[in-house]
Amino acid sequence: MTEHTTVCVVGGGPAGAMLGLLLARAGVGVVVLEKHADFHRDFRGDTVHPATLQILDEIGLIDRFLELPHQKVTTIGVVQDGRRVDIADFSRLRVRYPYMAFVPQWDFLDLVATEAARYPGFRLMTRTEALDVLRDDGRVAGVRARGPEGEFDLRSTLVVAADGRHSTIRRAVGVTPRLIGRSLDVAFFRISRRDTDPDEGICVRIGNGKIFGATDRRTYWQMSYETTKGGLDRVRLAGLDAFRADLAALVPFLADRVQEVSSLDDLSLLEARIDRLDQWHQPGLLFIGDAAHAMSPVAGFGVNLAVQDAVATANLLAVPLLRDDIALVDSRLAAVRKRRRVAVALSQGLQRATQRFGIDDALNGSGQPPAPRIFEKLGPAQWLMSRVIGLGFRPEHVRTPVAGAAPIEGTTRA
Repeated sequence: MTEHTTVCVVGGGPAGAMLGLLLARAGVGVVVLEKHADFHRDFRGDTVHPATLQILDEIGLIDRFLELPHQKVTTIGVVQDGRRVDIADFSRLRVRYPYMAFVPQWDFLDLVATEAARYPGFRLMTRTEALDVLRDDGRVAGVRARGPEGEFDLRSTLVVAADGRHSTIRRAVGVTPRLIGRSLDVAFFRISRRDTDPDEGICVRIGNGKIFGATDRRTYWQMSYETTKGGLDRVRLAGLDAFRADLAALVPFLADRVQEVSSLDDLSLLEARIDRLDQWHQPGLLFIGDAAHAMSPVAGFGVNLAVQDAVATANLLAVPLLRDDIALVDSRLAAVRKRRRVAVALSQGLQRATQRFGIDDALNGSGQPPAPRIFEKLGPAQWLMSRVIGLGFRPEHVRTPVAGAAPIEGTTRA
């Protein structure tokens, strides 16, 4: 079986879903392939930064977004030796939305996909996985995919690989990202929250060669434990009681609840890898989001860079795609990388610097990371970090045309 569309987007994460919406909104036919049945996965990035809130405003989604269960957080803090230092305070920014919004990523993606379904050219194909690319005379011309009814070919003018840090499309075309710096292991887990708990917002606690992060989720704390690559093997050797003792020492208000970590199997492991493709495109193919540049969890850049990539891609490619100008489409693929690469490189550089001057010093236990003290002594440093984290190094704005859409009421997803 063979199907056809103008754009095939592989991956229904923040980059793929947002690109699908923006292209469909402009009148471009687009199919988004999502290998899972829905968007519901735990411990995925769900910080929506001020720059992304502005994009949601520009496409008329901000009111419906703010109707979702969410939390507004204005500060990011570090607790060291019992003292908290705020390294970012978004309330200092002169923007329309001076805060981070915490929203489960599945709610965010459902909202974007539901909005995209209002446009007749949009299709979301769940439980459908890309297997390989199709080529015509060397140019990528679609994908071979497998869905509930078996394998099929989906032919397209353009394939956009937004399928994450373990991209199938990368493997299919034989490209490998360049590792930037050393990887870390980050383990996520949950602890219940009580009304008497302090207002942490987003907080990282450092001490005794350990790093725990606590993010307030209203009904629970999403906790993170950062360690060097392979460090969880040492945690397992030391045992569960030692892990609980470290947690109680660094986050003392949770000391009476550490037993909720009933097994080390409760920890969900993420390899915090920073990498980047040197070449984001081939004729007929473009990589964006984590498929082009994987980010560590530091500062929560991943979701927001992915959305910014999607906006830049739509701005540059929507009109050539509407004109079916294949030569112009291919020539503008390089322009996407050119526009986004500096912002990505600077963001990854900030993450590497944070690891070198903050995380590494905290983990080796030989001294105190100097970074928090800088924010105590230099007031402009906090404002600069607030701007960099909140808005990014090159915030994008929606410039795509708008086609007709079905009314919101009674909308069903295609």
